[in-house]
Amino acid sequence: MGIWRTALRVLVGGLFIGHGTQKLFGWFGGEGLAKTEKSFAKLGLRPARENAIAAGVTETAAGALLAAGAATPLAASALTATMLTAIDRVHARNGVWVTKGGYEYNAVLVAALAAIVEAGPGTLSIDAARDRERHGMGWAIIALSGGIFGAYVVDALSRRNAEGSASLAHAAANAPEASSRQPA
Repeated sequence: MGIWRTALRVLVGGLFIGHGTQKLFGWFGGEGLAKTEKSFAKLGLRPARENAIAAGVTETAAGALLAAGAATPLAASALTATMLTAIDRVHARNGVWVTKGGYEYNAVLVAALAAIVEAGPGTLSIDAARDRERHGMGWAIIALSGGIFGAYVVDALSRRNAEGSASLAHAAANAPEASSRQPA
Protein backbone atom coordinates (compact mmCIF):
# COMPACT_ATOMS: atom_id res chain seq x y z
CA MET A 1 0.00 0.00 0.00
CA GLY A 2 2.91 2.42 0.59
CA ILE A 3 1.51 4.38 3.53
CA TRP A 4 4.79 6.24 4.14
CA ARG A 5 5.07 7.15 0.48
CA THR A 6 1.53 8.54 0.68
CA ALA A 7 2.37 10.36 3.91
CA LEU A 8 5.44 11.94 2.30
CA ARG A 9 3.47 12.98 -0.77
CA VAL A 10 0.66 14.52 1.31
CA LEU A 11 3.08 16.24 3.69
CA VAL A 12 5.24 17.78 0.96
CA GLY A 13 2.22 18.72 -1.15
CA GLY A 14 0.47 20.23 1.87
CA LEU A 15 3.52 22.30 2.80
CA PHE A 16 3.66 23.65 -0.75
CA ILE A 17 -0.04 24.54 -0.59
CA GLY A 18 0.68 26.46 2.61
CA HIS A 19 3.71 28.18 1.11
CA GLY A 20 1.79 29.21 -2.00
CA THR A 21 -1.15 30.59 -0.04
CA GLN A 22 1.28 32.55 2.14
CA LYS A 23 2.40 34.33 -1.02
CA LEU A 24 -1.07 34.82 -2.47
CA PHE A 25 -3.29 35.49 0.55
CA GLY A 26 -1.05 35.98 3.57
CA TRP A 27 -2.37 32.77 5.13
CA PHE A 28 -0.32 30.81 7.67
CA GLY A 29 1.69 33.87 8.66
CA GLY A 30 2.63 34.78 5.10
CA GLU A 31 3.14 38.24 3.69
CA GLY A 32 0.41 38.21 1.06
CA LEU A 33 0.63 39.25 -2.55
CA ALA A 34 1.61 42.92 -2.15
CA LYS A 35 4.63 42.17 0.03
CA THR A 36 5.55 39.11 -2.03
CA GLU A 37 5.54 41.33 -5.10
CA LYS A 38 7.93 43.78 -3.41
CA SER A 39 10.21 40.92 -2.37
CA PHE A 40 10.23 39.53 -5.90
CA ALA A 41 11.08 42.97 -7.30
CA LYS A 42 14.10 43.16 -4.96
CA LEU A 43 15.15 39.71 -6.20
CA GLY A 44 15.04 40.95 -9.81
CA LEU A 45 12.08 38.77 -10.79
CA ARG A 46 10.40 40.95 -13.41
CA PRO A 47 7.56 41.62 -13.77
CA ALA A 48 7.37 41.21 -10.01
CA ARG A 49 3.60 40.97 -9.58
CA GLU A 50 3.18 38.38 -12.33
CA ASN A 51 6.08 36.33 -10.97
CA ALA A 52 4.66 36.51 -7.44
CA ILE A 53 1.27 35.33 -8.67
CA ALA A 54 2.84 32.59 -10.79
CA ALA A 55 4.93 31.31 -7.89
CA GLY A 56 1.99 31.35 -5.47
CA VAL A 57 -0.40 29.67 -7.90
CA THR A 58 2.22 27.11 -8.93
CA GLU A 59 3.03 26.17 -5.35
CA THR A 60 -0.66 26.01 -4.38
CA ALA A 61 -1.95 24.11 -7.43
CA ALA A 62 1.03 21.80 -7.91
CA GLY A 63 1.10 21.18 -4.15
CA ALA A 64 -2.56 20.14 -4.32
CA LEU A 65 -1.87 17.86 -7.29
CA LEU A 66 1.07 16.29 -5.48
CA ALA A 67 -0.91 15.77 -2.27
CA ALA A 68 -3.70 14.11 -4.24
CA GLY A 69 -1.26 12.07 -6.33
CA ALA A 70 -2.58 13.55 -9.57
CA ALA A 71 -0.28 14.28 -12.52
CA THR A 72 2.55 13.55 -10.12
CA PRO A 73 5.51 14.07 -12.49
CA LEU A 74 4.06 17.37 -13.74
CA ALA A 75 3.39 18.58 -10.19
CA ALA A 76 6.91 17.63 -9.12
CA SER A 77 8.40 19.38 -12.15
CA ALA A 78 6.55 22.63 -11.43
CA LEU A 79 7.50 22.55 -7.74
CA THR A 80 11.12 21.76 -8.60
CA ALA A 81 11.19 24.86 -10.83
CA THR A 82 10.02 27.05 -7.94
CA MET A 83 12.62 25.56 -5.59
CA LEU A 84 15.45 25.96 -8.09
CA THR A 85 14.41 29.57 -8.68
CA ALA A 86 14.41 30.15 -4.91
CA ILE A 87 17.87 28.59 -4.64
CA ASP A 88 19.16 30.76 -7.49
CA ARG A 89 17.60 34.06 -6.41
CA VAL A 90 17.68 33.77 -2.61
CA HIS A 91 19.64 30.94 -1.04
CA ALA A 92 22.71 29.98 -3.12
CA ARG A 93 24.75 33.01 -2.06
CA ASN A 94 24.25 31.98 1.60
CA GLY A 95 25.74 28.51 1.22
CA VAL A 96 24.18 25.17 2.07
CA TRP A 97 22.91 25.50 5.61
CA VAL A 98 19.43 26.83 6.32
CA THR A 99 20.68 28.37 9.58
CA LYS A 100 22.58 30.87 7.41
CA GLY A 101 19.73 31.32 4.91
CA GLY A 102 21.11 28.61 2.62
CA TYR A 103 19.46 26.15 0.26
CA GLU A 104 19.47 23.04 2.46
CA TYR A 105 15.66 22.85 2.80
CA ASN A 106 15.04 23.58 -0.89
CA ALA A 107 17.48 20.83 -1.90
CA VAL A 108 15.74 18.34 0.41
CA LEU A 109 12.38 19.23 -1.17
CA VAL A 110 13.77 18.73 -4.69
CA ALA A 111 15.18 15.34 -3.67
CA ALA A 112 11.86 14.38 -2.04
CA LEU A 113 9.98 15.36 -5.20
CA ALA A 114 12.29 13.24 -7.37
CA ALA A 115 11.95 10.31 -4.95
CA ILE A 116 8.14 10.56 -5.00
CA VAL A 117 8.11 10.50 -8.80
CA GLU A 118 10.58 7.62 -8.95
CA ALA A 119 8.60 5.53 -6.43
CA GLY A 120 5.24 6.65 -7.80
CA PRO A 121 2.37 8.25 -5.93
CA GLY A 122 1.14 4.92 -4.56
CA THR A 123 -2.18 3.12 -4.55
CA LEU A 124 -3.87 5.87 -2.53
CA SER A 125 -3.65 8.40 -5.34
CA ILE A 126 -5.69 9.79 -8.19
CA ASP A 127 -3.02 8.67 -10.66
CA ALA A 128 -3.35 5.06 -9.49
CA ALA A 129 -7.17 5.21 -9.41
CA ARG A 130 -7.17 6.45 -13.03
CA ASP A 131 -4.50 3.90 -14.01
CA ARG A 132 -2.17 6.76 -14.99
CA GLU A 133 0.58 6.21 -12.49
CA ARG A 134 3.81 7.34 -14.14
CA HIS A 135 6.89 6.49 -12.12
CA GLY A 136 10.43 5.21 -12.32
CA MET A 137 13.87 6.65 -12.89
CA GLY A 138 12.97 7.95 -16.37
CA TRP A 139 9.97 9.88 -15.06
CA ALA A 140 12.02 11.26 -12.19
CA ILE A 141 14.63 12.51 -14.67
CA ILE A 142 11.91 14.03 -16.85
CA ALA A 143 10.38 15.80 -13.82
CA LEU A 144 13.77 17.10 -12.68
CA SER A 145 14.67 18.22 -16.21
CA GLY A 146 11.33 20.00 -16.53
CA GLY A 147 12.02 21.78 -13.24
CA ILE A 148 15.46 22.86 -14.41
CA PHE A 149 13.99 24.11 -17.69
CA GLY A 150 11.19 25.96 -15.87
CA ALA A 151 13.65 27.70 -13.56
CA TYR A 152 15.80 28.61 -16.57
CA VAL A 153 12.79 30.15 -18.35
CA VAL A 154 11.82 32.22 -15.29
CA ASP A 155 15.40 33.47 -14.98
CA ALA A 156 15.74 34.26 -18.70
CA LEU A 157 12.41 36.11 -18.86
CA SER A 158 13.17 38.05 -15.69
CA ARG A 159 16.56 39.11 -17.04
CA ARG A 160 15.04 40.12 -20.37
CA ASN A 161 12.29 42.10 -18.64
CA ALA A 162 14.81 43.78 -16.34
CA GLU A 163 16.98 44.74 -19.31
CA GLY A 164 13.92 46.05 -21.16
CA SER A 165 12.92 48.15 -18.14
CA ALA A 166 16.46 49.50 -17.83
CA SER A 167 16.53 50.38 -21.55
CA LEU A 168 13.19 52.20 -21.28
CA ALA A 169 14.36 54.11 -18.20
CA HIS A 170 17.61 55.02 -19.96
CA ALA A 171 15.75 56.18 -23.08
CA ALA A 172 13.31 58.25 -21.02
CA ALA A 173 16.14 59.85 -19.07
CA ASN A 174 18.00 60.78 -22.26
CA ALA A 175 15.02 61.86 -24.39
CA PRO A 176 14.82 65.52 -25.29
CA GLU A 177 12.24 67.32 -23.25
CA ALA A 178 8.93 67.84 -24.96
CA SER A 179 8.26 71.32 -26.18
CA SER A 180 6.20 73.40 -23.81
CA ARG A 181 4.61 75.35 -26.69
CA GLN A 182 0.92 75.00 -27.12
CA PRO A 183 -0.34 74.16 -30.60
CA ALA A 184 -1.83 77.14 -32.45
